[in-house]
Amino acid sequence: MSIDNLKNSLPEYAKDLKLNLSSLSRSTELTEQQLWGTMLATAAASKSATVFSEISDEARGHLSDTAFDAALGAATIMGMNNVAYRAKSFLGNDYTQVKMGLRMNIIGNPGVEKADFELWSLAVSTINGCHDCTAAHDATVRKEGLTKEQVWEAVKVAATMAGVAQAIEIEAAK
Repeated sequence: MSIDNLKNSLPEYAKDLKLNLSSLSRSTELTEQQLWGTMLATAAASKSATVFSEISDEARGHLSDTAFDAALGAATIMGMNNVAYRAKSFLGNDYTQVKMGLRMNIIGNPGVEKADFELWSLAVSTINGCHDCTAAHDATVRKEGLTKEQVWEAVKVAATMAGVAQAIEIEAAK
């Protein structure tokens, strides 16, 4: 099992991450698609080839091909948008009305439920550190009926994936 591979490769100093990875993979707050889409999107956003490979292998058993591609779409479109929206924020009020000028068609037609895609986008935005995108996606998923507990569960998945990736990359660099 791929999550088991990740847990087994974590060093002793990352024991908390191992425990978090175990408990989050059994989440009851999120649907199976929401959970595994969040895990896949945030594994992609972690920029660790090992974490992405292990999670994507296991996610294929939990997600349809369409949901799998949508989760990767959330990771990649947020990779672009988080940079652009952070830059607009950094540059200040003079840039508020500037047209983004970037294609984002997948957001309007992701192939899965809007709430799921937006939840994955929110989780990736937390990893990428984009306040504006995180808040905007939170407002959307809450309007779509998700609870703050579901949102927080996705944030916990993102935080855990980021920590696991960091530990894996530290060990690889030793």
